[in-house]
Amino acid sequence: MTCASCVARVERKLGKLPGVTATVNLATATAHVTREDLAVEVAQLIAAVEAIGYGAEAPRSGAPGADDETVDAEGAHLSGLRRRLIASALLGLPVVLVSMISPLHFPGWEWIALALATPVVAWGAWPFHRAAALNLRHGSATMDTLVSLGVLAAYLWSAGTLALGGHHLYLEVAVVLTAFLLAGRFFEARAKRRAGDAIRALMDLGAKDVAVLRDGTEVRIPVEELAVGDLFLVRPGEKIATDGQVVEGASAVDESLLTGESVPVEVEPGAQVTGATVNSHGRLVVRARRVGSDTKLAQIAALVERAQTGKAEVQRLADRISAAFVPVVIALSIGTFAVWMATGASAATALTAAIAVVIIACPCALGLATPTALMVGTGRGAQLGLLIRGPEVLESTRRIDTVVLDKTGTVTEGRMHLVGVVPANGEDEQQVLRLAGALEDASEHPIAAAISNAARERLGSLPAVTGFANTQGRGVTGQVEGRTERAGRSAWLEDQSQVLPDELVRAQKEAEAQGRTVVFAAWGGRVRGALVVADTVKPTSAAAVADLKRLGLTSVLLTGDNTAAARAVAAEVGIDQVIAEVHPEDKVAEVERLQRQGRVVAMVGDGVNDAAALAQADLGLAMGTGTDAAIAASDLTLVRGDLRAAADAIRLARRTLRTIKANLFWAFAYNVAALPLAALGLLNPMIAGAAMAFSSVFVVSNSLRLRRFQPLR
Repeated sequence: MTCASCVARVERKLGKLPGVTATVNLATATAHVTREDLAVEVAQLIAAVEAIGYGAEAPRSGAPGADDETVDAEGAHLSGLRRRLIASALLGLPVVLVSMISPLHFPGWEWIALALATPVVAWGAWPFHRAAALNLRHGSATMDTLVSLGVLAAYLWSAGTLALGGHHLYLEVAVVLTAFLLAGRFFEARAKRRAGDAIRALMDLGAKDVAVLRDGTEVRIPVEELAVGDLFLVRPGEKIATDGQVVEGASAVDESLLTGESVPVEVEPGAQVTGATVNSHGRLVVRARRVGSDTKLAQIAALVERAQTGKAEVQRLADRISAAFVPVVIALSIGTFAVWMATGASAATALTAAIAVVIIACPCALGLATPTALMVGTGRGAQLGLLIRGPEVLESTRRIDTVVLDKTGTVTEGRMHLVGVVPANGEDEQQVLRLAGALEDASEHPIAAAISNAARERLGSLPAVTGFANTQGRGVTGQVEGRTERAGRSAWLEDQSQVLPDELVRAQKEAEAQGRTVVFAAWGGRVRGALVVADTVKPTSAAAVADLKRLGLTSVLLTGDNTAAARAVAAEVGIDQVIAEVHPEDKVAEVERLQRQGRVVAMVGDGVNDAAALAQADLGLAMGTGTDAAIAASDLTLVRGDLRAAADAIRLARRTLRTIKANLFWAFAYNVAALPLAALGLLNPMIAGAAMAFSSVFVVSNSLRLRRFQPLR
C-alpha cells in the first residue's frame, strides 16, 4: 500500500465479506479484522486482499512485535529504494543540466538526454509503474497511478517530439520527478521504520534464554520453551525471563525499562516479578506464572499494536475523501489539458499544466497523517509506561474537564501503615510498640500487620506470643514475656474495665478526625498506649493533583471511606471536591451524576470495584498495579502505580491528537492551495513533484517530534 486510497480499497474489499469489518493502517501495513461470522476464514480474508492486487498474510502466533522476517523485509525495501534513488540522481543530473542550460547544448544532446532518462523512467520509476499497472488490472487508481501517469506523459511526449524532429522536451521533468518521489518515499520509509522502533524495542526487552532448574540441575533453554510452573534461576544483572513468583532469594529489581520508574523494587520470597525486568544484585529462584503471549510485556506490546492499528474519526474522514480523490484528479488533469488547448495555448503548455495537476494532488500525506503520529505517540507512551488503548481515546482526552480519583490504591498506598505511637503518661514509646507489635504479629489482620511490621523495622526481633486469642473485629489477647496483653478498640477494652487515660482519649479524637484508625495496647490492668494506623497518601499524589490542575482539570476524590478520612486525604493532596461513603456498586452512579451535570469525566482507579466506573467514564485510566478487571475496562493504563503518570498520559494523548490534526491540516491545505496553481500553469511539474514528496516527509517528520515527549518531572 502506498497511499490513503489503497487503504480505503482494502477496507472496502474486506468489508464486503459477510460480517467482516476491517481497519487498515498504512504506516504499519496491518489490518485489524473483526468477524461476526466465524465461518469466514483467514484464507478468505487473504484471498480478498490479493484479489485487488495486494499481498497479505496472517500474523504469527505468540507474542506480538516485529519478527526478524519483517525487519529484514523492511531493510531490503529501504536498500532497494536507496539504490534506485542514487542511480536516478546520478543519471538524471546530466539530463537536467544539459536541458536547462543553453550553452551546454551540443549537436545530438537531445538523444543523449533521452538515453540517460530511459533507465530512470523505466527502472527508477518501476515501483510506481508496477503498482499503477496492478491497480489498473483491478479497475482502480491510486497515488502510484498519478505518479506513473506524470512520469510517462513527460517521457513519452519528449520521445515522440524528438522522433518528429521537435525541440520541446520534458525529459528533465520525468527524471527530476522520479528522483524527488523516490527520495520522498525513501525518507518516508526510513522515518516510518523509526516510528516503529518503540514497539520493536519493547519486544526486544525480553530475555532470549533462561536457566531452568530440573531435578536440582541447571539447564539453559530458549525462553520460548519455558512452561508455567517451571523453576528458573536469575543471577545478578540478568533479565527475569517471564512473569513469576519468587520462591527463594532476595534482591532489588529494576523495572525502569518496562515502567519508566527509576527506583528498584525490593523482592523476597512470595513477591511477584515481571518478565524483562532486571535483577540487580541477589540470586533469585522464580516460579513461572505466565509465559509467551500471556506475559505482561506481551500484553503491553499487544495493546500498543492494537492502538496503532486503530483510527481517529478525523482520519476516517480523510480516507473517505482520498478514496474518491484520484479519479477526480485524473478528470481534473484531462479537463486542464482540454481548457488550455481550447484557449489557444500550445500543446506543450497544456501538457505542463496537466502533468503538474496530476503530480501535485497525490494524497500520500493524507494516508500517513494519523498512523505515523499514532505509532510514535503510543510507542513513546509504552516507553514511559503509559499505554493508550486506541485513537478514539485521543478524542476523549481533549474533551475531559473532570478527573475522578479513587482513594484507596490510587491516591493512597492501599496498605495500612503505622503513622504514630502515643504512650500514656509514664510509659515508654518503644516498649509500647515492642509489646503491641509482638502481640499483633500473631494476627493476620491488615492493621495488625502494619503494627507488627513497623515494630520489626524499628526495633528488630520481637518476643514470642503464647495463648493467642482473637475477638473478631474487636481485639486480640495473648501472653508476651509473662504478661497478659490486650490490643484492640477502645470500646472493647472499656468492656473489660480498662479505662483510657485522658491523654489517649485526646489522641484518639485527633486521629479519628483525620480519618485514621487507633488501636490501644493494655497490660497489667492499664491502657499503656495508642497506636495510630492509616492508609498513607502516596508521596507523589499531591504533585499529581497539581499537574492535573495545570491541565485545567478539576479533581474529585471518590471513596467508600468515611467523610472525615476522605476529607483529610483530600486536604493533604489539594483536592477540593470529595464524594465519600460510596458503596462499590454506587461508583458508577456517581460518575453518571457528574456526567448529567454536563461534565466530561475521566476516572482513575485500580480495583475490581472500579471496573464498572472506569467503563462508564468518558475516559478510564487504570493503575497498572491494580487488578486485571480494572485494566481491561480502562482506556489508558498507567503501568506503574504513580498517579503523576495520569497527567503525563493525558498530555501525551492530547499532544498526539494535536499532531494528527496538524498533519491533516497541512496535507489538506497543501492540496487545496496547490491544485489551482497547477491548473493555471503557475506550477512547474518539477516543483510540484518536490512539493508532493516534501509533504509526505513533513508529515512523518512532524510525527517523529513526539519521540521527544518528556514527563513533567
